[in-house]
Amino acid sequence: MKKKKDYKHIIWDWNGTLLDDVDIVIDAMNNLLKRRKLPLIDYETYKSIFTFPVKHYYELLGFNFKAEPFEKLATEYMTEFNSDKYQSRLFSEAEKVLRSIYDLGISQSILSASQEEELNIIVERLGIKNYFKMVAGLNNHYANSKVERGKQCLSYLKLMSDEVILIGDTIHDYEVACELGCDCLLISNGHQSYERLNKLNTSIISSLSDVREYIQGTTVHGDL
Repeated sequence: MKKKKDYKHIIWDWNGTLLDDVDIVIDAMNNLLKRRKLPLIDYETYKSIFTFPVKHYYELLGFNFKAEPFEKLATEYMTEFNSDKYQSRLFSEAEKVLRSIYDLGISQSILSASQEEELNIIVERLGIKNYFKMVAGLNNHYANSKVERGKQCLSYLKLMSDEVILIGDTIHDYEVACELGCDCLLISNGHQSYERLNKLNTSIISSLSDVREYIQGTTVHGDL
């Protein structure tokens, strides 16, 4: 049984943690791959290769940066991802979980590798911005490390790292938590597979619906 710990703040990852976008990400990327006659990816392949920095993920997909710079490809991808053909949506239990954490008196923020201005727009549109003290992203579309932005968040929020838990869905979220010195909880139904996450020295749950129980100290470490 996990030892009970009283957290004052939760830092949420966005894509794949609160935002249910894995299917959209795969479809949008497959459209780029089709245009270049590169092999397409399915759900299992995607979760087994997606990684940070995202530039390396593009390399694994077969994109040729000598023919097309990564920055051009990333811009094309974001144009595709943000197009009207896709309807951004939260995981079905997301708002209920955010509300329940709020009711526990724990403050919350978002730390994402998404471009910050666009991130704030979609959080506002989905009607959940009032749950967060801060919504923080990067200043570009290239999805590099969130570490420095995370340090800025802790400083702005005037929080000690041991008062905070970071909740995400990728190895990079775990790396960010380690750099910030805070605890980490990973959810295995996002952008990386349970098999990959299970190699890390941190707790894993299967869905957002398990978060409140974990925070209250009743979830068994690593059991899915």
